[in-house]
Amino acid sequence: MTFDYDLFVIGAGSGGLAASKRAASYGAKVAIAENDLVGGTCVIRGCVPKKLMVYGSHFPALFEDAAGYGWQVGKAELNWEHFITSIDKEVRRLSQLHISFLEKAGVELISGRATLVDPHTVEVGDRKYTANKILIAVGGRPIKPDLPGMEYGITSNEIFHLKTQPKHIAIIGSGYIGTEFAGIMRGLGSEVTQITRGDKILKGFDEDIRTDIEEGMKNHGIRIIPKNVVTAVEKVPEGLKISLSGENQEPIIADVFLVATGRVPNVDGLGLENAGIEVVGSAIEGPGYSTTNAIAVNEYSQTSQPNIFAVGDVTDRLNLTPVAIGEGRAFADSEFGNNRREFSHQTVPTAVFSNPQASTVGLTETEARAKFGDDAIKIYRTRFRPMYHSFTGKQERTMMKLVVDANTDKVLGAHMVGDDAAEIIQGVAIAVKMGATKKDFDATVGIHPSAAEEFVTMR
Repeated sequence: MTFDYDLFVIGAGSGGLAASKRAASYGAKVAIAENDLVGGTCVIRGCVPKKLMVYGSHFPALFEDAAGYGWQVGKAELNWEHFITSIDKEVRRLSQLHISFLEKAGVELISGRATLVDPHTVEVGDRKYTANKILIAVGGRPIKPDLPGMEYGITSNEIFHLKTQPKHIAIIGSGYIGTEFAGIMRGLGSEVTQITRGDKILKGFDEDIRTDIEEGMKNHGIRIIPKNVVTAVEKVPEGLKISLSGENQEPIIADVFLVATGRVPNVDGLGLENAGIEVVGSAIEGPGYSTTNAIAVNEYSQTSQPNIFAVGDVTDRLNLTPVAIGEGRAFADSEFGNNRREFSHQTVPTAVFSNPQASTVGLTETEARAKFGDDAIKIYRTRFRPMYHSFTGKQERTMMKLVVDANTDKVLGAHMVGDDAAEIIQGVAIAVKMGATKKDFDATVGIHPSAAEEFVTMR
């Protein structure tokens, strides 16, 4: 059978872009369909604009810190419209850049939402295209609980387009998205209240990371209300009235309400049933949520239909941009590059761009003890006040931690809270991935004076 394309990719986000360009480099005829700006969640409404907001949120603290070093800084004021417009311009510039990369790679870009007609056919608008292989890389989307007044809440999609800066923003969700935006908005000068269902933020992260970030956030003036869920939201003359489940918890009045309670695979309307693609159920816990579906794949990102594959957040494996890129390239290498390989989801580093910042790679202390036993684990931990704050008067703290197998001396995990945590852990991740031992860390000469040297001087 003759096909229009060797590969048709649905979704021009990180995974789809990486896969399409890699496949085209092997000589495949490739098309990619996208119904939004090219670039996906990361470029359009995720890591890139969020990190720009993180940078912007740091300036007020820097102005304050400068005084301790003898600088006289005048009154600072944020031009919100300029800030948001600049971020949007940069997002659109990057989107155009990705389009040019597709053109250079020889990948045809088709505008519109693609749906599956059968295992070898997709439909975009009123046209149908056939392909030998199909890759689904449509990512995920934010989800709101089905509770009264949730239409007044915004998600991480809309927060980059607020016309005015919130005076008071209330956030529900204790994951990295809610935690990051709490720090961003507080840094920019807004009053921030974060509501968490559990007793602590960032479930799944190392306990020391969770504790130290939460303490740092409180020190920065963020109000955290634990063990509560939102029961209703209503519009009142003062703004939005947010009622909580706690018996003695007073309602919150805020002018913006951010719902950051999770993301789900963006499978609706894809026509998966037309191609016989199996899905697996997953649920976000809590009142008002229902079960959602992710595309089931094997270790080679292959679905139940042998010629159809899926990568990235739509598979709900490890939802990180570099992982989607790695999965996409591994797929292209396997199917078009004569290099069949899996993408490893083990020992993947990640960061939380909160304030304070955190980063991690490998096993948490809890995971290591569960896997190897309490007696087989040694913990090395340090907390200190960064040298930078010697003159600022602020009580900022840095935490670094190594989780070590006591029997083999192998470093199983590295965790950090503090300035430049992501930059530092990126290098440490190489050592952890290669199986470095604590003795290898100890034998490495530290760069002095630096915070990073603590990773090789802990005893």
